[in-house]
Amino acid sequence: MKKILFTVFLLLAVSIFLSADVYIKTNVHTDAFEMMGQKQPAKDEVNEQWVGNGQMAIISKDKVMITDMAKNFMYIINTKDKSYVQTTLPLDMSKLVPKEAAGMMSMMKMTVKVTPNGQTQKVGKWNCSGYDVDMSMMMMQMKMKVWATTEVPFDWKAFSKMYSNFAKMQFMDDSSLAEFMKINGFQISSEMTMSMMNTNMKVITQVVDIIKKDAPTGVYTVPAGFTKKDSLSLQDLRGNQ
Repeated sequence: MKKILFTVFLLLAVSIFLSADVYIKTNVHTDAFEMMGQKQPAKDEVNEQWVGNGQMAIISKDKVMITDMAKNFMYIINTKDKSYVQTTLPLDMSKLVPKEAAGMMSMMKMTVKVTPNGQTQKVGKWNCSGYDVDMSMMMMQMKMKVWATTEVPFDWKAFSKMYSNFAKMQFMDDSSLAEFMKINGFQISSEMTMSMMNTNMKVITQVVDIIKKDAPTGVYTVPAGFTKKDSLSLQDLRGNQ
């Protein structure tokens, strides 16, 4: 009887562990910069991610992006104006951009080159490997130093597959995504420098928490009362301001 009870409790414990979601908290710092006479102050933000069984939610200041692999849907939610766009997966940005932006799609594709640099470093609590990433899109050149780890409490390969739909929001095509996926593991930290119109901008991201716990009710769904739209607005594409 004791062995049976122990087995039952063990199965319950394993079931609870496997069903728990993963919460990821990331700090994002953008340095101050000036472009075309307009000064932008430095800013600090917190981005949150929830990763579940075939589901993911990325939560930032004014935007929530959700993928649901079982339903084959992606939701792009603008919390500021309480609107959202629903689309099927894999994401096809050409079907979502407003008419005034459609003509620029072919010029906005991003090229990516990933190079493992052979460096290792402990970032926070995670043992990481280093990568140098070069990206370009139109007049913008971007260089990233990335630290990634495989020591996370979730399937990072499944995560990367889900996250690829969000990457397409940055106008990555299949070849760019394939190159980006050469980063082995989950990105813990990155430092990106962007150069455009003789202006340099720096963005630093740092994961500070990865916790296995139950997700809040409704985190993978569109909030009640939000208005469905057929396409993304220019404000949606610009992201948080």
